[in-house]
Amino acid sequence: MRTGPHVRAASATYNGAMNMRIALLAALTLGAEIALAAEFELKEGQDVVGEPQVIEARYEDTFVSLARTYNVGFEALRRANPGVDAWLPGAGTPIVLPTQYVLPRAPRQGVVVNLPELRLYYFPDGDGRRVITHPISIGRMDWGTPLGRTTVIGKARNPAWYPPQSIRDEHAARNEPLPAVVPPGPDNPLGAHKLQLERPGYLIHGTNKPSGVGMRVTHGCIRMFPEDIEALFEMVEPGTPVYIVNQPYKLGWGEEGLYLEAHLPLLGEEGGTERSSGTELTRLFVAATEERAAEVAWDSAEVVMRDARGIPHFVSIIAATADTEEMPAAPAAQSPLLN
Repeated sequence: MRTGPHVRAASATYNGAMNMRIALLAALTLGAEIALAAEFELKEGQDVVGEPQVIEARYEDTFVSLARTYNVGFEALRRANPGVDAWLPGAGTPIVLPTQYVLPRAPRQGVVVNLPELRLYYFPDGDGRRVITHPISIGRMDWGTPLGRTTVIGKARNPAWYPPQSIRDEHAARNEPLPAVVPPGPDNPLGAHKLQLERPGYLIHGTNKPSGVGMRVTHGCIRMFPEDIEALFEMVEPGTPVYIVNQPYKLGWGEEGLYLEAHLPLLGEEGGTERSSGTELTRLFVAATEERAAEVAWDSAEVVMRDARGIPHFVSIIAATADTEEMPAAPAAQSPLLN
């Protein structure tokens, strides 16, 4: 776990393509800090990437500004820091950054979107050995983002927006009429880049309101920070598969054992679960231990699921044995802020 003031580590490869864009954008936003993508190399059988961080807030910080700085979502920051004022954390306040992730149970190819997590994962290589992840916004309760497999069928820079009649009717009811076509520019909610999905009417796109990234605010599309969609746009080609899943609870293998990450379920959503937390945890455990044996601290795991803070917690039981060299070492103690 990393702690300290505002610092972040740079990654190569994918991030190399982002450096120039980020420098330019930072200059245009009066030097505001903007994060690089979270990019990780994956070992065989590895399900957990990244590490949690704790920073000290500055007097001018808000969760909106911190989300952009560290490439995390607003809601993810709020859940990870219960009791902290999202709009005025206060100078010196410790802030947990949810920058460790259990990968969703989905094919490790193309794009994977986990709706309850408000996060996108991109596997750029055919072997699934590298993953890049970004926060996203998804559809509001009344404009849910549909689940399943789809495909990128096209992409465009500086797209015009053709709002469907349902959205135009919604705006008209608020006395905020929309034209039939919104041209490229600062008033276009698609931002400067879009990836067209095979499913009619649905896109992965940028935004003219980046403060909303990491929330449920869209009409069903997947929205990203401008710098994130620009980098993804350069790498994703038509034909790339996109898997949209609903996995509020994720259990996966780190080097030391099993980690559990929990998010609030999307109530009333397609693919949602009516199982109790205990039943859902049992299902996850069976899936995770098909090829490797482990024991889980069930009471601790149920607390993680109940709190749903979006931070992976180590839930394996490290068995006592005389042959300690055969056993994995327990992970370093977590910060009290993460417990």
